[in-house]
Amino acid sequence: MASVSYTDHEGTTRTLESSPGETVMSLAKRNGVPGIIGDCGGVLSCATCHVFVADDDLQMLEPVSDLEDEMLDGTAVDREPSSRLSCQLHPEKLPRDLHVTTPSMQE
Repeated sequence: MASVSYTDHEGTTRTLESSPGETVMSLAKRNGVPGIIGDCGGVLSCATCHVFVADDDLQMLEPVSDLEDEMLDGTAVDREPSSRLSCQLHPEKLPRDLHVTTPSMQE
């Protein structure tokens, strides 16, 4: 199992173990992590699961798809180079644990 560490915009960190097939967004929603809404349920049609990936973890992720890139332009908090949609991140596919920070707001 892979784990994901979620840090909120105030600096509080919570680490959770993911289940097979789970995304960073679905893990957060299942465990009540504040700061990730996921209005569309993970079908890449909103940007309410926006997260900032730790700089050291960016290189292990698959590149941003064109559709994800388009959705990231509509985030409530300005996107940064480390911005990703958590519905597109699959912890079990990564070689080590993932660290993300949630923005101050999603909508």
